[in-house]
Amino acid sequence: MADTAAVQETIEAPVAVSEADGILQLTLASPPANALSIAMMEALKGALERVRDDDAVRVIVLRSEGKVFCAGHDLKELTAHRADADRGREFFEETMRLCSSLMQTIVRHPKPVIAEVSGVATAAGCQLVASCDLAVAGETARFATPGVNIGLFCSTPMVALSRNVSRKHAMEMLLTGEMIDAQTALTFGLVNRVVPQGILNQTAMNFAQTIASKSPLTLKIGKEAFYAQAEMALSQAYDYTVRVMVENMMARDAEEGIGAFIEKRAPEWQGK
Repeated sequence: MADTAAVQETIEAPVAVSEADGILQLTLASPPANALSIAMMEALKGALERVRDDDAVRVIVLRSEGKVFCAGHDLKELTAHRADADRGREFFEETMRLCSSLMQTIVRHPKPVIAEVSGVATAAGCQLVASCDLAVAGETARFATPGVNIGLFCSTPMVALSRNVSRKHAMEMLLTGEMIDAQTALTFGLVNRVVPQGILNQTAMNFAQTIASKSPLTLKIGKEAFYAQAEMALSQAYDYTVRVMVENMMARDAEEGIGAFIEKRAPEWQGK
């Protein structure tokens, strides 16, 4: 990374965007709930898609303003459409499909995405955390999939949740709808680290800086392969990853990285 930070800041209501030294910070900026309204999801998805092929961005950090990381879908926005002729069915489908597309955009994005969780993450907000590649939580962070409490099972959040924590832990959260604290989320495997609030951003940025120092091509190859093999049978996964490893070995960055290791020097990545 460059020694001096080239900082760019823009606001895409309701998402604030800040970029420096290969790290893009996307901040949910619609407190108090930072709800996943149509506008919020479109802004997030748009910001992610714009940097998909941007070589200047190596890592993405997803954070929030206020005391709530993300409270999930905007229930007032959803409820307003019950007055529609179809009692809201078309709007509900649009919302859930857009949310599912956003979550898949994160998983399939070539850049690693880190969730920096300050405060509460519930329902689709918990899904957002689970969809990120890494997650760091403040000590006061709390998590829940509370749909069952209002007669709406968290079926779409369940997809990301059940792919990150054990089945028993996922079902505990889904069936009870109760909040779990940050340490329990760490035990469940929903987050990677729990740290004091005062060093939350620093910890997330340390993760981001470490990852940003690696070959961007290698990160892209590895992230794609991780999620692909996770859905395969054992023998199929090994066949697939053998092919991935061979192709990775043919890359210039692998040649450079291995050569630098042997020669005891810092590698110079080309992204090729």
